[in-house]
Amino acid sequence: MKSTKNLDQLYRSVIMDHYKTPRNKGVIEKSSVTVDMNNPTCGDVIHLTMIVEDDIVQDAKFEGEGCSISMASASMMTQMIKGKSVEDALKLAQTISEIMLGNEYDKSIDLGDVEALSGVAKFPARIKCATLAWKAMEKGVGPDSE
Repeated sequence: MKSTKNLDQLYRSVIMDHYKTPRNKGVIEKSSVTVDMNNPTCGDVIHLTMIVEDDIVQDAKFEGEGCSISMASASMMTQMIKGKSVEDALKLAQTISEIMLGNEYDKSIDLGDVEALSGVAKFPARIKCATLAWKAMEKGVGPDSE
């Protein structure tokens, strides 16, 4: 069993890895979904582009600027949703929201690197940073996106 200190250190290193070497950074020129969002509290800005075909997220990229948590979360999110159905991507976003609120969530879901964001729930001021990319994705493909 890992101690809480070791787990926190591991989570911090995963977040910093995604921040320093973001996955899926860039713009998809012929995207089917484009969303711009910001977090005025922290100054985080995200430009999310995705290709969604036959209800599957074929590709996702982001550009933006902001704190390490928001940019790492965007990297993790784009990595996590590629190849997933829109429904599954939205379920992941809901799970992230539950984790950030400290609520129970389906622990059978493989969160991969995204699990590293769970520690953010202890810092309410940073929750919007961690969820910005996920909210952008929801805005782009969710039920209210049309």
